[in-house]
Amino acid sequence: MFPYQGYIFDLDGTVYRGETVIPGAPQAISELRQDGCQVIFVSNQPVQRRQAYAEKLTRLGIPTSPEEVINASFVMAQYLAQEMPGATVYAVGEPPLLEQLAAANLHLSKDPGEVEVVVASFDRTFDFYKLNVAFQALRRGARFFATNADATYPVEQGELPHAGAVIGALEGCTGRRVELVVGKPSSLMVEMTLERLRLPAEDCLIVGDRLETDILMGQRAGMATALVLTGVTRREDLARTAAQPDYVLRSIAELLTAVHAEKYDK
Repeated sequence: MFPYQGYIFDLDGTVYRGETVIPGAPQAISELRQDGCQVIFVSNQPVQRRQAYAEKLTRLGIPTSPEEVINASFVMAQYLAQEMPGATVYAVGEPPLLEQLAAANLHLSKDPGEVEVVVASFDRTFDFYKLNVAFQALRRGARFFATNADATYPVEQGELPHAGAVIGALEGCTGRRVELVVGKPSSLMVEMTLERLRLPAEDCLIVGDRLETDILMGQRAGMATALVLTGVTRREDLARTAAQPDYVLRSIAELLTAVHAEKYDK
């Protein structure tokens, strides 16, 4: 019935805002699944483990297993476990990120002298102490990675600062540039997502609310892309970017009509 076999959905601003599901999201995703399409959720949010995101989606009317969720903290943990197994890490981030890193057998430390990798992430308890530990470790030559570079993230009341603010603080005081960002639009996120779907990129559609992450990542990978206007991007923003999506939708509720119509137009 639908022209793509795999559908990759961003979460914040696309499927829900805060604790409120976007109207039409449960119905759209249910219909895709009933038609035999594969669905996966991909988020730059590092503030929960995959189990928590799956439980939230299920609570909002979209039954989901942890294996159907990939977020930036999971990608970071998997990358470090593969490329720097057992590395000593200092992460500016919240407990779920630290738990994810520890579960990947990485050693967490607050001693700048032994830290091999500093990970910058979203952290609502970011303070001078954390800034200084990271600063001292980076000055001593630690690698500088980040879960994601989003400047803000959408909530019911508007937007809040995100991991980009932490990256900016560390870059500003150290003169170092972050070496690797594993979240969208990183190729690492794409590779892990396609591996889970077991589909080529050209058979997939990514749906998200950010031109600089969701849409750019999809285009770089060779996927079709759909921008929803329920998050941080406004229609007028399209005039200021080269990352033009294949579909522009007022919300996820319009997705099935749009892709169904294109199939039969062809």
